[in-house]
Amino acid sequence: MIVGLIEFLKRRLNRVILVCCVIMALLVGFDALLLDKNKAHTAAEHLPGFWAVFGLVSCVVIIFVSKWFGKLGITRREDYYDQ
Repeated sequence: MIVGLIEFLKRRLNRVILVCCVIMALLVGFDALLLDKNKAHTAAEHLPGFWAVFGLVSCVVIIFVSKWFGKLGITRREDYYDQ
């Protein structure tokens, strides 16, 4: 079932990217127009969409660090234990 979902999303990758960008724009717009920022704890929280962009950047960093860490030696060849 999950493989079918992944294949479905791969075939419609441009739409998936467009939907994600629209959701991000809506989050930034909601943050900029509707949220009260008078009680923000840091200066960065006054920027529109700070937490949305922060979350996106954090996820990208986690993905790249985990791939780098995996290539350092965690991943092994398929026949590693056959030797």
